[in-house]
Amino acid sequence: MTVNGYVSFSLDEDVVVLDQVSKLAGNVLNGHLLSRVEARELISVSGEDIYDLFYWANKIRIRFKGPDVRFCAIVAAKVGGCSEDCKFCAQSSHYQTAVTNQSQLTNQQVLQSASHAGAVGADSFGIVNSGRGPTRSELENWLAPLLREIAKSGKTRACATLGALTPETADFLYANGVRRINHNLETSARFYPEIVSTHPYAERLRTLHAAKAAGLSLCSGGIFGMGEQWEDRLDMVFTLRDIGVDVMPVNFLNAISGTPLENYPKLAPMECLKIISICRFIFPTVELKVAGGREVCLRDLQSWIFFAGADSTMIGNYLTTYGRSPELDHQMVHDLGLQWHSYELGPVEPSSPEPKISRVSRTGRYNIPIIYEGDIELKSTVATTALT
Repeated sequence: MTVNGYVSFSLDEDVVVLDQVSKLAGNVLNGHLLSRVEARELISVSGEDIYDLFYWANKIRIRFKGPDVRFCAIVAAKVGGCSEDCKFCAQSSHYQTAVTNQSQLTNQQVLQSASHAGAVGADSFGIVNSGRGPTRSELENWLAPLLREIAKSGKTRACATLGALTPETADFLYANGVRRINHNLETSARFYPEIVSTHPYAERLRTLHAAKAAGLSLCSGGIFGMGEQWEDRLDMVFTLRDIGVDVMPVNFLNAISGTPLENYPKLAPMECLKIISICRFIFPTVELKVAGGREVCLRDLQSWIFFAGADSTMIGNYLTTYGRSPELDHQMVHDLGLQWHSYELGPVEPSSPEPKISRVSRTGRYNIPIIYEGDIELKSTVATTALT
């Protein structure tokens, strides 16, 4: 309605929305864990009200995580040739992408990447191995010596993204100085079959439980923008909260040519920031890390990730796509008046000079240690099978 040339409007609806956001934020700031019903209320926030959502998410970040931020870095030690059919992944052998052959870095290249990660302020450094899981030979003869070297250097936390784990392989990694495992759920249990068919959701959950039981810090999140609904997003986040993850990576789909998701549109920057904020409301105390898709989806709004509630981001390149230079991220943090925390825990010594894997709960195809009964024939009631 126009009165004397001016637009007249009611603030009642906006006031109700803002009051509810501030009320929920106040509850979280006072130690209350957001319920599923309360989280749904935040989904409806839109328009100019979304800036208030960011404001309160930032307050929650500062209250529980402090004003400073963290970086992490990864290296794709073995790329391509993956047997799995994850529809977002350029490394799957099921699709025709730019990653045509399997390749592997030299030990020197991996260790140089780790040293560089520590030098640019990465709190954690992860070795990533393509495939459903590493073989015993890869674990003992290739990966373990590298991980021991990184852990003993004390320059950054030794982390790994290796696929499916058993209790025994998780213990083995801990014995070699690894202190964090990344294993993403990717999406909700309901939507998961639309994205992956070659291994079950339950295997991912079992890997996280095995890693946690071994004393490993859990880094697990997912990819947003693959066609999931908001209920799927909430399912995944609340599942992660129930498990008790320490770090939640928030990835946004960067559609890769040749994959089934290649024509999916990128999420809008404000939608990405809204996702980050709602995750912060649900997860007030975890390290909330913005990782894959940051550059292409957020574009000029990358620095807003911290205002929206994140306290961590990945620095450098990703698996099969480029990030941006560490100097640009350093400048971004500096321009915001923030500081970053580098690794401070020092060297981690292995439990013995060369820890070994003795037995595993199950042996999968291709001699991959996994806990998935569908991949083996149980010829007896013996619960454990020795790997050779």
